[in-house]
Amino acid sequence: MLQNSTAHSEHPIKAQSFVLVLLAFHCSLVTPCPSLQISVYRPLFQVSNNQQSIRSIKGSVFAMISHTKNFSFVFCSAFLVLLVSGFSRNLPIVSFDEGYSHLFGETNLMVLRDGKSAHISLDQRTGAGFLSQDLYLHGYFSASIKLPADYTAGVVVAFYMSNGDMFEKNHDEIDFEFLGNIRGKNWRIQTNIYGNGSTSTGREERYGLWFDPSEDFHQYSILWTQNVIVFYVDNVPIREIKRTEAMGGDFPSKPMSLYATIWDGSSWATNGGKYRVNYKYAPYIAEFSDFILHGCAVDPIELSKCDTLPKLPTMSSQQRMKMTAFRNKHMQYSYCYDRARYKVPPSECTIEPKEAERLRGFDPVTFGGTRRPHKRHRRVRLEASSV
Repeated sequence: MLQNSTAHSEHPIKAQSFVLVLLAFHCSLVTPCPSLQISVYRPLFQVSNNQQSIRSIKGSVFAMISHTKNFSFVFCSAFLVLLVSGFSRNLPIVSFDEGYSHLFGETNLMVLRDGKSAHISLDQRTGAGFLSQDLYLHGYFSASIKLPADYTAGVVVAFYMSNGDMFEKNHDEIDFEFLGNIRGKNWRIQTNIYGNGSTSTGREERYGLWFDPSEDFHQYSILWTQNVIVFYVDNVPIREIKRTEAMGGDFPSKPMSLYATIWDGSSWATNGGKYRVNYKYAPYIAEFSDFILHGCAVDPIELSKCDTLPKLPTMSSQQRMKMTAFRNKHMQYSYCYDRARYKVPPSECTIEPKEAERLRGFDPVTFGGTRRPHKRHRRVRLEASSV
């Protein structure tokens, strides 16, 4: 049994018809944006009854357009972000009980009274987690998340897809993992995929962020199709994985559930286990809302293929530029450039010179393929063993 599964509650859509039209017109005149076609995005131009908001938007847009030379690039970029976010804004939000079920953690999982938000927490007793009620074969999946603040070393919050409960030896996985840190240091994001139990081939990437994810909610999304996986943060693509023939079964291809968990990753999450969870700061609470489950729900017994996948977003050349800019500035690790692990990059890797150069400067041993001097290496080992 197959069905196109989205939520049943309507997502609140802000007044943006007028501003989108003006931004599109402005970009088409003053900034080369050849891929922008207004007809493609006509469904996004929603009519709003909020006239006060429209008047405010009009004033702001006209004021900025008067400074065309200074703002043309910013306007075009802003329009592109609105178009991408417009896709998710047009998708219905599912309440917790409609889309998810309790996984573990007893009282450490709390569903708020509105039914659309949930908190999961970690304390000395246990962590917590929840999972989707349906299995999905491809789709667009999203949640707004606010992470714990202050000292969070060793804490791991995960938002991911997996079928490990059904395929123990050859499971698939698509991961967002949020890695806590010591006080004064920011959270980091790690993304990863496994296909057909390929856990021995790590495809991790880690990034910093341009904001503090513990101060407010931010949207984290996974796009999964037959041939591509894209990770988004606040509708900005941060990583794209294209299926190659050489990957074989390493590309996730079996139906998966969506999970959210919080747990103690002291052994590895922060500086390789140097800093551990300190439970005097517990409970560590991760907040989730704005759940989107826009995919093809699959019967868990038949596990049929999806022939009627709902419409999914594609990446434009301008979005790709934004992804490149993010990666050049915020990426801290990528397996594609790890010369210590892979002498030859895996087939799906696309080597970008700027990414490679910046990572070599960050860690010349891991990303440059060079070795530390023998004496220095020996001294580091002695110091480590004496701690």
